[in-house]
Amino acid sequence: MPPFSEPTFQERTQMAAKAKQAALKQLKAQPTVSDEVLAERKAARIAREEKKAKAREEKRAAFELVKAERKAAKEQAAVEKAAAEEAAAPPPPLTEAEKKAARDLRYANRKKRRK
Repeated sequence: MPPFSEPTFQERTQMAAKAKQAALKQLKAQPTVSDEVLAERKAARIAREEKKAKAREEKRAAFELVKAERKAAKEQAAVEKAAAEEAAAPPPPLTEAEKKAARDLRYANRKKRRK
């Protein structure tokens, strides 16, 4: 068996040229596509793109709806939290006039009971 010998530069370029010629020959052997087939492919591609665009718009609309619902729920929770904090807060201190009015009411009720 002869020993393996490295191919020279000329041999490598010749092999590359032969491979290129074979690839071109194979490419030229393929049948050409007719205009009708091209038109069908184009129509199918356009229909596919329209379908994707419609699905994308529906998805975007659904997302916007969910986003609006979340925002409304968040606002409602904030209102409820503020109401709960307001209800849990101690009442503001009475003014002198309110204290006097409460005293006068107690005094009037006491007088009524005595009569």
